[in-house]
Amino acid sequence: MLWKGRRQSQNIEDRRGMGPAGGMRFPAGLRLPRGAGGGLGRGVRRGGIGGIGLILVVLVALFFGVDPSVLLQGGPGGVAPPAESPQESRGPGDDQLRDFVAVVLADTEETWNQLFHQLNRTYQEPKLVLFSGAVQSACGFAQAAMGPFYCPGDRKVYIDLSFYRDLKQRFRAPGDFAQAYVIAHEIGHHVQTLLGISQQVEKARRGLSTADSNALSVRLELQADCFAGVWAHHAQKLRQILEAGDVEEGLNAASAIGDDRLQRQATGRVTPESFTHGSSAQRVRWFKQGLTAGSVQRCDTFGAN
Repeated sequence: MLWKGRRQSQNIEDRRGMGPAGGMRFPAGLRLPRGAGGGLGRGVRRGGIGGIGLILVVLVALFFGVDPSVLLQGGPGGVAPPAESPQESRGPGDDQLRDFVAVVLADTEETWNQLFHQLNRTYQEPKLVLFSGAVQSACGFAQAAMGPFYCPGDRKVYIDLSFYRDLKQRFRAPGDFAQAYVIAHEIGHHVQTLLGISQQVEKARRGLSTADSNALSVRLELQADCFAGVWAHHAQKLRQILEAGDVEEGLNAASAIGDDRLQRQATGRVTPESFTHGSSAQRVRWFKQGLTAGSVQRCDTFGAN
C-alpha cells in the first residue's frame, strides 16, 4: 500500500502509556456496561461499542483456559492494570504504525467527506484513540484483548497497536492493507452512526430473541465491511494507493475474522445462531461488494439474502 509521505490526520488522540483514563484506576467489580460490544469483529452492540471485541475476549479466554470475566474486569478483582510508561507501552515499529494509522484515517476523511457531500450531508470526522493495555471510553472500560472498536457514545475509534501483531501472527492476515481494512471497518461504523443506521438497528433489536438480535448485528457488521470496501474503491480511484497483492491482503483479513473461523479455532465448533459479525464468506463477499461497486447504496445488507 502506498502511504508514506502522505497527509496524516490531526484527529489522533495518543493515550499510549497513560493507562485507562490517563492512569486512573477503577474500582473492583467494574465491567463493561450491559450491551457494550466489540470492534472489527466480535461483539454485541446495544448503544455500546461497535465494531473485533467482546466475543473475541471470550473466545481468546476459552482458548487459553482463562476465565473470561477476568479479562472483562481488567484482571483479578476487576482492577485495571497499572499504567505503563510511554516507553514500555510501545513495541518495535509502533511509531511507524502510528504514522500509518494517521495516514489511513486521513484518507478515510477525504473519501467520506466527498461521499457525504454527494449525499448533501456533512461528514463529521471522528477521533481515533491510540491506547495501550486498557482504555476508558464513553462505552465503558475496555481491554486491548477486545481488539479495535468504535464507540458511538463519543464517536471515537479505539485501537491498541499491538492488535496488528495479533492480526499478522495469530490471525495470519499480514500486510499493510489488511491493517488499513481494520481502520476502515471501524470508520464504517461511524458512517452508520452519522446516517442513523446504527440507531435504527438498536431500536429494532429491542425485545427480539438473542438469535434474531444477533442476526441484525451480523447485517450491521457486514455493512461496515462493505463501507470499508467503498472507501478502498474511492481511495484507489482517486489516489492510486494500492499495490500488487493489497486487495488479497484485505480479503484475507476479512476472512480471518469471520465468526465461523474464530469459533472453530477457539472451540472446534461452529454455532451460526451465535454469530454477531458474519461468516468468513459473508465478510469477504460484502467487503468485495463495496470495493467493486464503490457505492453506499450498494451496501444494503439489510435487504439482501
